[in-house]
Amino acid sequence: VDGGLQTIKVKMPAIITVDLRLNEPRYASLPNIMKAKKKPLDEKTPADYGVDVAPRLTIVKTEEPSARKAGEIVGSVDDLVSKLKEAGAV
Repeated sequence: VDGGLQTIKVKMPAIITVDLRLNEPRYASLPNIMKAKKKPLDEKTPADYGVDVAPRLTIVKTEEPSARKAGEIVGSVDDLVSKLKEAGAV
């Protein structure tokens, strides 16, 4: 919503996307960048958030698509029309 606010309610799991112009970026100062480099990173797992990451999809079969016949370049519209008539497409 341009220039406005939209509140939605969805059931989880959900994927929500936003536009790049969602907010005005703030640029960090050099001292704050240096402080951030020294801070420890807290590593979390999905279980820490109560998220089940078990696969819900079973792949039954994977195969390559069947080979297609190569295309043919025709010289003119008349040649194309005659080839289509021969093939029964027109």
